[in-house]
Amino acid sequence: MTDGPDFRRLAGSFGSVAAEYDRARPSYPDELFDELERLAGRTLKGARVLDVGAGTGISTRLLAARGADVVAVEPTPGMGAQFLASSPGLPLVRGSGDELPFHDRSADLVTYAQAFHWTRPELSIPEALRVLRPGGALATWWNVKDSGVGWVRAMGERHAAAMAGLYHGYGAPGEIVGQLAPHGLRVRTAVLRWERRITVDHLITDLTSRSYFASLTPERRAPLLAADREALLAEFPDGWVTEPYVLDLTVALAPGGAA
Repeated sequence: MTDGPDFRRLAGSFGSVAAEYDRARPSYPDELFDELERLAGRTLKGARVLDVGAGTGISTRLLAARGADVVAVEPTPGMGAQFLASSPGLPLVRGSGDELPFHDRSADLVTYAQAFHWTRPELSIPEALRVLRPGGALATWWNVKDSGVGWVRAMGERHAAAMAGLYHGYGAPGEIVGQLAPHGLRVRTAVLRWERRITVDHLITDLTSRSYFASLTPERRAPLLAADREALLAEFPDGWVTEPYVLDLTVALAPGGAA
């Protein structure tokens, strides 16, 4: 993702759709955080967590609800402004995973929710290891629409054909393991499946918050969203969508922890 020519433009597009992002993007099920604790070998309660690429705070709020001492890290001003509006009382630091503005050995967990693919792994992985305490963990996770379901696959194919060079997915489950391998870390993974029930309007708003849509001009975006709405209503004539997700979790353990 970070090697494409449109990376900077795509990454910078989120500020203009921060409200839509916060309103329409999927949350995460409780089972994710149960698995995170199991794979990391520690509870979230009382853990010092840096939630990097925090966006509008969807994951940050859930980590805080589990008792974590969490600090959000977000590089985009528009997303940061929405974070402050949506997550009152939670700390936010301007920064990116490629250059974390924190001291060495200052965190128990560094987390990336739907965000690691916006970093340069050759920089962000060493940065996470620098700020982690012995036995800490780097955790990444992604909600990915289940392309094994026909309408999801058709929508992805439609987007790929219409937005060549802009449309992107998150990669196959566990793909990040190969990026972690050169660092000699103990890596643990889990794949969870869950679904949410939302309206077609909600799903269309979710799409507008995707970087590949947000980076388009309104004139180019409108007919694509209209085609999506038409296809969705043909599939779900009552206007309600059951949206299936594959949740890909990877936890890399820093040296010094339990085996």
